[in-house]
Amino acid sequence: MAITVSGSLMDLCVLSLAAREDLYGYKLTQQMKELFDISESSLYPVLRRLTKAGLLKTYDLPHDGRMRRYYALTDSGFDALSEYREEWESFAKKINYLVEMDVERVQRRLGQ
Repeated sequence: MAITVSGSLMDLCVLSLAAREDLYGYKLTQQMKELFDISESSLYPVLRRLTKAGLLKTYDLPHDGRMRRYYALTDSGFDALSEYREEWESFAKKINYLVEMDVERVQRRLGQ
């Protein structure tokens, strides 16, 4: 079973990567693919949506005779990332509580 990355969690991941450095789409996709089982086709709609929402801005730079589109966090993007991080900390604590509680119960049932 694989846990999927979608919705707000995908936004958090993309904004977090963009906060580290301005990224072009392919590089951002490769960094996400190193961590999660996702496709390129699932990331570009996220980039467009975050750009339309004003959380990312784009600019183009020439690279090997073509233009490469970069994504950078806006001030609003930094604010949103801060909010996402706070929400993530609360959410992760709840998930960890449930998972750890289940592990303890399973171990007791198995007599460990």
